[in-house]
Amino acid sequence: MEKTPRGTSVGVDDPYEFAGVCDHLTGEGTCRYAFDHYEHDPEFARERAAADYECPVVDPENEQSWADCPHFRSRNRDRECIRCGLEERRMGHSSERPLLEEHHLSYQSDGETLSHEITVYLCRWCHAKVHDSWARITDDVAPDPAAIAALEERRGRELDELGFESAAERYGDGR
Repeated sequence: MEKTPRGTSVGVDDPYEFAGVCDHLTGEGTCRYAFDHYEHDPEFARERAAADYECPVVDPENEQSWADCPHFRSRNRDRECIRCGLEERRMGHSSERPLLEEHHLSYQSDGETLSHEITVYLCRWCHAKVHDSWARITDDVAPDPAAIAALEERRGRELDELGFESAAERYGDGR
């Protein structure tokens, strides 16, 4: 199983199994990284420019995979835990700790520069279990009872905010 530099588990054997399309890929199949970040890797940018910025991975005639691209990045945007399905519930104007945390599936090896960023969302309860090395992302589990309680508490406060309360009720005017 993949490990972080400190030796904790990331919960998967192959991070690319959970990666979506590259975040730098445009709807037209071009590489936005080569265009927007030329100065970070001029050689890569020149290669992509010579090919009209076409992404070689999405070309069906090319046998490259996302692992072959030096600047691949796939960050999950679904706001639910990939392991247990708990949905995020954020309160406006609140600095409370989020229910979901971004979990990295790829880390640099000894002295190697990390060029691929692959992340998914885990609730903070699943995140702790995965990093404690006794859970995998692919486990079929229900949300932790404490996670459900935190979600329902936030949902209740949200419903309270949506309820109608007249100014007289809010400020104690006894008329």
